[in-house]
Amino acid sequence: MVGLATVFGAGGGTSSYQEVETTDLIVMWGSNARNAHPIYFQHVLKGIHNGAKMYSVDPRRSETAQWADLWLGLNVGSDVALSNTLAREIIHAGLTNKSFIENSTSGFAEYAASVEEWTLEQGSKVTGVPAEAIRELAHALGNAKTAQICWTLGITEHHNGVDNVLSLINLALLCGHVGRPGAGLSPLRGQNNVQGGGDMGALPNKLPGFQDVEDDVARTKFEKMWNVTIPPKNGWNLTQMFEAMEHGKMKSAFVIGENPAQSEADGAHATALLKDLEHLVVQDIFLTKTAELADVVLPGSASWCEADGTVTNSERRVQRVRKAITPPGNAHDDIQILLDLAALMGHTWKYDSSEAVWNELRSLSPMHFGMTYSRLADLGGIQWPCFSEDALEPSYLHGRLWAEKLEDRGRLAPFSVVIDSPPVEETTPEFPLRLTTGRRLDSYNTGVQSGGFLSPLRMAETVDLSPEDAISMGIVDGEIVRITSPRGTVTAPARVDDGLRPGLVFMTPHFPNDVNTNLLTIEAIDPKSGTAEFKAAAVRIDKISVNDKRVPVAGE
Repeated sequence: MVGLATVFGAGGGTSSYQEVETTDLIVMWGSNARNAHPIYFQHVLKGIHNGAKMYSVDPRRSETAQWADLWLGLNVGSDVALSNTLAREIIHAGLTNKSFIENSTSGFAEYAASVEEWTLEQGSKVTGVPAEAIRELAHALGNAKTAQICWTLGITEHHNGVDNVLSLINLALLCGHVGRPGAGLSPLRGQNNVQGGGDMGALPNKLPGFQDVEDDVARTKFEKMWNVTIPPKNGWNLTQMFEAMEHGKMKSAFVIGENPAQSEADGAHATALLKDLEHLVVQDIFLTKTAELADVVLPGSASWCEADGTVTNSERRVQRVRKAITPPGNAHDDIQILLDLAALMGHTWKYDSSEAVWNELRSLSPMHFGMTYSRLADLGGIQWPCFSEDALEPSYLHGRLWAEKLEDRGRLAPFSVVIDSPPVEETTPEFPLRLTTGRRLDSYNTGVQSGGFLSPLRMAETVDLSPEDAISMGIVDGEIVRITSPRGTVTAPARVDDGLRPGLVFMTPHFPNDVNTNLLTIEAIDPKSGTAEFKAAAVRIDKISVNDKRVPVAGE
């Protein structure tokens, strides 16, 4: 969200799902959407069926890459280098959208100078992608009438994740692939309401509707409605919270529907900090690993099908969620639990329904104003922004950049100079393999919502490695091996995957009861977003002797 908000002022994807069905070119960058976003991928397949070419940029030849016209298998963490190389080729080949750049963007000259060193040869050397493949994608982007650039955690979960996003936005600005039907930037969110959480102000620097906490006018509006004083400074993101725990500046936490003991990088360190809190409260529908550490557990939350409200997906579409079944026992939805807590602390919050909460939001957030519950129901969901109860905005954002009159274009979209920055942790003779993490089709995140059910597709976690590495280490498919990083050790069955290149291994965080992958990952943080570098850790894999019955422990 940070990269999009930096350039365009709002942290949302610029297109609708349907537009990928009619575009000329699809670039899936750092995204195995076939597995991680299967519903969206159905729209991608329709686009391919309708004649779109698809390029996959990913260290692995994933299930998504297998559908691509061309797979660019780049080295982990070399995304900026590849983007800058593509940009230089587009510029030198005369394939930029000159009128769009001149009329609707700023900072082009400085940006063009910054990518000048990234020749095809230099880019190929750093990224591992053949120069001809880079050239082909550059010319496809430059010649396409419309293009969709899509990404997900493979781009953002790096120590320079925001710069990675900015580098992709640069490519769209170079070619004018934004603000038009079929052209756009599509970040695929990691869960069903990640976009909605950000929209509602679950960001340390934003109030609902992406209004700045430091904006006096916006803050005053909320203060009057809530009858409180809002500090005129940005709060902490999750990473900064853990840093504050470590330095004794944060001594209590209230965790709702999140499982940081499993989901944070360098999991042993995160767990130790949570244990050291003076007071930890967890509100969830399952007894997660984080809940097991809590002083107080509020187990009464209703699940998604037992509550009423809205969710917002990756295309900014707000959709109604209706209660399908009655919560069991004394379970309440999250709104009621928070109302009860507020009452115990001496505050009366007068919300008698989820619609009352939503209507308050509409009165405070202009981009949601036109979305009444009745309209959301009648239209099957509405994309923001929706400023009026009588009209709808186009399905794509930033069409103003193409306005004929300069005064109607508003804020110009700035190019961003981004510098190549390889992974923080280098491979070494002791840890010669590069571990990257991601998701699989049949399970979900830290296993909280899916770990209790055995999938017929995959019963447990594996460590995936290339055929070449398996042969060199004498490892056979299914053999239990030990995976070690500078932070910890886990054991898992090996799985030989011909979509991996030598030196690259892959795991997920989906099966924490059997294999806690985040004991291995590094807590290298992007200072702009607070996201850890889950996608690049150095590890080694060791065979386990027949007589070695002992289970290794974290930190060994």
